[in-house]
Amino acid sequence: EAAAFAAWGGAEGVGGGAVPSQKLAVRATSRLQAVANGDIGLLCDSVVEEVRELTGYDRVMVYKFHEDERGEVVAEIRRSDLEPYLGLHYPATDIPQASRFLFMQNKVRMISDCRADPVRIIQAEELPQLLCLVGSTLRAPHGCHAQYMANMGSIASLAMAVIVNNGNDEVGSSGRNTGKLWGLVVCHHTSPRAVPFPLRSACEFLMQTFSLQINMEMQLATQLTENNILRTQTLLCDMLLRDAPIGIVTQSPSIMDLVKCDGAALYYGDKFWLIGVTPTEAQIKDIADWLLEYHGDSTGLSTDSLADAGYPGAASLGDAVCGMAAARITSKDFLFWFRSHTAKEIKWGGAKHHPDDKDDGRRMHPRSSFKAFLEVVKRRSLPWDNVEMDAIHSLQLILRGSFKDIDDSKNKTMVHAQMNDLKLQGDELNSAACEMVRVIETAHAPILGVDSAGIVNGWNSYAAELTGLPAEEAMGKSLVHDLVLEESIETVAKMLYNALRGEEDKNVEIKLRTFGPQMQKEVILVVN
Repeated sequence: EAAAFAAWGGAEGVGGGAVPSQKLAVRATSRLQAVANGDIGLLCDSVVEEVRELTGYDRVMVYKFHEDERGEVVAEIRRSDLEPYLGLHYPATDIPQASRFLFMQNKVRMISDCRADPVRIIQAEELPQLLCLVGSTLRAPHGCHAQYMANMGSIASLAMAVIVNNGNDEVGSSGRNTGKLWGLVVCHHTSPRAVPFPLRSACEFLMQTFSLQINMEMQLATQLTENNILRTQTLLCDMLLRDAPIGIVTQSPSIMDLVKCDGAALYYGDKFWLIGVTPTEAQIKDIADWLLEYHGDSTGLSTDSLADAGYPGAASLGDAVCGMAAARITSKDFLFWFRSHTAKEIKWGGAKHHPDDKDDGRRMHPRSSFKAFLEVVKRRSLPWDNVEMDAIHSLQLILRGSFKDIDDSKNKTMVHAQMNDLKLQGDELNSAACEMVRVIETAHAPILGVDSAGIVNGWNSYAAELTGLPAEEAMGKSLVHDLVLEESIETVAKMLYNALRGEEDKNVEIKLRTFGPQMQKEVILVVN
């Protein structure tokens, strides 16, 4: 006998043939696609309304997984007499890794009646392997989960996976990107309820649309961040090429504008340049000494909690400084970015599990309490994103050629004068130029350059992708006469004329010509 069970229940059914369900799904998808870009919250609010209209459940929620694997209800629509769950957080152990893995395999999971008696499946002895019910709709819920639902006052449920691109090159056995479980759309009902297959298929189709839009919103947010960082990197590098390196902390924009932070500092030759909210000079010197002693083999360090990173003086920094990103620019000098602590108020749905509680795959205990309680999380800043650390690392590579080790025997009073006289020359200039080329080429934004005659001399890979024109073919063409549509010729010519006079135009809209596979598409650039 296989250790598997199937649940049968006399659940209240929901009508929905294949054709009507398909029409409902198309309408719901159209309304979801009409939601304005740039607001994930509004998108989540819309999807719970559409799912409830399709299925009729008492409560529909969007449940998002955070980086630390806890879950949060970020959108909800419910029957008026039910207790709200919106804004509540739940520990990672509430939905263990085994369950998350199953959602990646079987994206829609329905439990029509958690109280229904499970029916044992008898497996034929000649079958070589145990039956696998991962994809079975009739698979009974685990006893722990059934009790969890009962404790919550829910009899029936429908859970649908929201899967987005995982943002890296990891692929599965099929050769496709494996994806990442962003969250779930969860439906609860206080009485038995069964949704027929056509309607579940319609919901799954709606989830695919929702997942795509969530993915697009995430990509848009990343692109906006990258574009802002790229703009600041370009200005800082231009500053390095024209002025002394010290300008990156004394002029605008400064290193503080590169990433989101509350303060920044340059520690060079026992001199300090502080911007915004930072530790004192003595504390920065102590942090630098600690980095050299305990992280001497590293080129830097990033943390959202200096206390957790092991810095012994973290308590003396107070609430003003909690997170730090440090980049070494010489053997003993550093650039620092600091973040203050974020006093987050987290409403937990029931008692929060202890941080040491892990999903060990053996013991499972259903939650008995769902009453909200408040936890104030301190001593931790916002985490440093990968794109921010990439920006810091790129600037670090450029600055390593700009700043030199200063011999301790030299007169320290000359350091400031020496720094103002530093220039990028020879190999140092080549290093900076190479790094800028890499940044421009990998940017998620079209970047092109022209000379004083308007001839294209720069055309990054994203510009080539959008227009269908490879860089080698774009080089040497006239931007005005060869690459823009007729209605944009006058605008571009005027913009180039103003640029040669040192005048900068903003929010200029340019329509580019497209080529090859992109011939039928319209590409509009907004030049800032």
